[in-house]
Amino acid sequence: MSEGLHTQPPLGRVAVVVNTASRTGARALPLVKPALQKTSEEVVVHPAHGGLELLDALGAAMDEGPDLLVVGGGDGTIGCAAGLVAHTGTVLGVLPLGTANDFARTLEIPTDLAAAVDTLLTGKVVDVDLGRVDGRAYLNVASLGLSVAVARRLTPGLKRRLGRFAYPVATLGAYRGHRPFSARLELDDGTVLELPDLMQVAVGNGRHYGGGLTVSPDASIDDHLLDVYAVEQGRLRDHVSIARLLRTGHLVEHERVHHATARRLRLLTDEPLEVNLDGEVAATTPATFEVDRNALHVVVPVHSRAARKDDAPSP
Repeated sequence: MSEGLHTQPPLGRVAVVVNTASRTGARALPLVKPALQKTSEEVVVHPAHGGLELLDALGAAMDEGPDLLVVGGGDGTIGCAAGLVAHTGTVLGVLPLGTANDFARTLEIPTDLAAAVDTLLTGKVVDVDLGRVDGRAYLNVASLGLSVAVARRLTPGLKRRLGRFAYPVATLGAYRGHRPFSARLELDDGTVLELPDLMQVAVGNGRHYGGGLTVSPDASIDDHLLDVYAVEQGRLRDHVSIARLLRTGHLVEHERVHHATARRLRLLTDEPLEVNLDGEVAATTPATFEVDRNALHVVVPVHSRAARKDDAPSP
């Protein structure tokens, strides 16, 4: 990878979409426009309260052809925007207003609102990869098995009440009712893994997921690879030992975990299973996972080491 260029954020035409249904979205909405107007020629704000309203607001914002699209919300909101912005001339700015904010964590974007806005004004532009499941974009991790049950339990109410502690509470509840499954992974190098009796399969594009967990020690959102791991069902003591390694990503070294990297893979299961994309259940197996190289330009702090701007085309 070539040396990164320090490219200033484009502040000509700025569109802002804030998901007021996100954890701190409603509080952030009145603060964003005045801050950006200090340096921008034109700032148009599109508030939206989740769901179809959010999709309509993102579409309307992109129809304006902004130089910079600022999106405030959680990882699900940022992921929706990323799919629209990918491979366009628009740069993405992130205001982390959700519960987990793992994309911001990966890129070292501050969660403090004032600092995040300052990053939009003083940061640098880098390009990062997107993951895709049957063409649908995701930022952090796509997974199936236990994580889908966790996503079903992570209601907005639970996240508002417990914040980041909602994740372990939802995980414990999902674990009690989990049923093991079998999977076949066909990697782009010809490797085929037949894996019975699994608890979870995860395909990481970024580095962090699930409120600060790490995909693997070497995972990066700028390495043009997907990190894949599959956790065997095993025994309770296995799961306890694996859980202790989730924060650092060293679970991939556990004897009950299978790990590989690939640019593309096909995943088949013994019966169709739902796939969780950054907290949104939005696909079903069998499914094809691919890395979309340097698909997204995003503003990060000048000190961020997570990615560079090299603009290498997708292979």
